[in-house]
Amino acid sequence: MVKTSIRTLALASVGVAILAGGTAFAADTTLVIESWRTDDLPIWQDKIIPAFEKAHPGIKLKFAPTPPTEYNAALNSKLDAGTAGDIVACRPFDASLTLFEKGKIASVNDVPGVEKFSSVAKSGWSTDDGKTTFCVPVASVIHGFIYNKDAFQKVGQKAPPATEDEFFALLEKIKKDGTYVPLAMGTKEQWEAATMGYQNIGPNYWKGEEGRLALIKGTQKLTDAAWVEPYKVLAKWAPYMGDGYKAQTYADSQNLFTLGRAAIYPAGSWEIASFNAQAGFKMGAFMPPVKKVGDTCYISDHVDIALGVNAKSKNADAAKKFLAWVASPEFGSIYANALPGFFSLQPAAVELTDPLANEFLFARQTCKSTIRSTYQILSRGTPNLENETWGSSTNVLNGTETPEAAGKRLQDGLTSWYKPKN
Repeated sequence: MVKTSIRTLALASVGVAILAGGTAFAADTTLVIESWRTDDLPIWQDKIIPAFEKAHPGIKLKFAPTPPTEYNAALNSKLDAGTAGDIVACRPFDASLTLFEKGKIASVNDVPGVEKFSSVAKSGWSTDDGKTTFCVPVASVIHGFIYNKDAFQKVGQKAPPATEDEFFALLEKIKKDGTYVPLAMGTKEQWEAATMGYQNIGPNYWKGEEGRLALIKGTQKLTDAAWVEPYKVLAKWAPYMGDGYKAQTYADSQNLFTLGRAAIYPAGSWEIASFNAQAGFKMGAFMPPVKKVGDTCYISDHVDIALGVNAKSKNADAAKKFLAWVASPEFGSIYANALPGFFSLQPAAVELTDPLANEFLFARQTCKSTIRSTYQILSRGTPNLENETWGSSTNVLNGTETPEAAGKRLQDGLTSWYKPKN
């Protein structure tokens, strides 16, 4: 009687399994995704995860973000303890490179589609020699200028400025009109002066990747004209930044623009979503003006986020299937449209629905892309070139350091610890 009961229960269990899934196979594989992008949670839950799971039955995704300020420490602890998720969101450059060198994240060279990404797209997540990529590129942010179309109409400006001379002529026109502050940027927090100032306009002078790689190789120096001239141009912004710009914070600048009190905002494209929600006027975008008509234009198309595989994941095969999908145009389109201003690093064109985002993206078709000059290799020592560039950009705008002195101080600091590898 007992044997019959056990056999009956066993048959019943198989029957339930067949009814539930057609066959009595093992449960679905669940991939846990670590990230610092807590604000992306609804996008993953509502758009990305359903799209992937529909096309990949048997693999489930769980997006488990950590607050941005805690992410690096929390991820390192989890990786050391063996409790980290299968997929890891990768910050660009040294933080992720260190994880790879320690064997915490795996090479993705064998993930289908990775080979199609450009060297610029992969630069934030590749070894110094460029031979190994350890995270699949996801998105970048593009620098330029966002402007208030009402302000341009007020001063009779029919089109955005294309050259440096046109740019300053427009600033002067706006200043004389007096209705708007010409440029919404302050220097109190310093990083804006470098990121939305020097690194925004600089690539047109050092010719993007050509100059950046020459600096790494040691064939150019920060005292060269190509690196000093952007500081000279930046210094000319000061009279147009409004009274009190030295005490103006990043949030102050955002408010100044979205409240309709400033005409032009030196921008990163990450502002698009919040500006769309806050500004009560029509906006447009233009890229850093070139020196003269006909010059090649360059944009800071800075790599921001990628996804990699925990080297100790027990679900490595499923994880790489997911990353192959991340490398596809389908994922690129979903991500870029869900987060306007974070542009897919996909080599294939991605169609966007946001008008302002499209104006930034159009620059990729007309200008050459580069990344911020200080981010790869050159900020590993002390003094840190990235942080020093914050200070020098601020000093030049505040009139406390000449462009030439800034270039010399930065080069002296870099020379003190960095030996170029030719």
